[in-house]
Amino acid sequence: MPRVLERIKRARASGIDVTADIYPYIAGSTALSASLPPWALEGGTDKMLSRLRDPSLRQRLKKEISAETMDWENIYLGSGGPEGVLVSSVANRELEPLQGKRISEIAVLQKKDPLDALFDLILADEGQTGAIYFMMSEADMRAAMQAPFVSFCTDSGASATDGPLAGSKSHPRGWGTYPRILGRYVRDERLLSLESAINKMTGAPAARVGLTDRGLLREGMFADITIFNPRTVIDRATFESPNQYPVGIEYVLINGGLSVDKAQRTPALAGRVLRGPGYKKPAATP
Repeated sequence: MPRVLERIKRARASGIDVTADIYPYIAGSTALSASLPPWALEGGTDKMLSRLRDPSLRQRLKKEISAETMDWENIYLGSGGPEGVLVSSVANRELEPLQGKRISEIAVLQKKDPLDALFDLILADEGQTGAIYFMMSEADMRAAMQAPFVSFCTDSGASATDGPLAGSKSHPRGWGTYPRILGRYVRDERLLSLESAINKMTGAPAARVGLTDRGLLREGMFADITIFNPRTVIDRATFESPNQYPVGIEYVLINGGLSVDKAQRTPALAGRVLRGPGYKKPAATP
């Protein structure tokens, strides 16, 4: 990470308009099938599943996934193997008991080789399984968080404990990113100042994507406002049990509408789709 940050810093000094963003967790998230080498994914989901059913190809996959290589990004091995890969979400409801468990745990439960357990899970879920990979370091994350050109993101879609967004588990970044930064890294550890952290959550990313009327508290701007208690704000989401709202968020206004009132959601639906400066409205069809 220090080398990456130095390269970005040099690029900015040379006039290249480049920034970065990060979330405050040491694990990434993508499909469980991303553990497979590129050739196993070629041709789409059906062909991938067909390869996993072939005993000879399974042996080839086991050999390649278990070996250090520079030919492809082996995130299974890069996460330390089965202990570093956690099942975050499934499409097949029968597999829900496996959510929040690591591949090593599933292998023990099913009395299987860890890679066989991984392959069988991909098959049973028809390639739709989400996974969390513990492949980053706290020191690298902290270094990036402090860089002045790095903003904060969730890298996640919307989440809720009820309604159409409820059900499947996900990465805790979708539930606790900003409260985690404010509570742990600002208040408790003083890694960042409160002002810097808030700018990295609001003004800096808004400016980056060209939203000139949002991201700041200023007359004439849209009233997107979060009011929190700096003494109590903290995340509650964990990797094993992510679907938990944070504490300490007292009020949220979206476009001036009160969406969270005394830490409770309201029926207000004041959000709107935001278009960047490069958006062109499609021509009307006759």
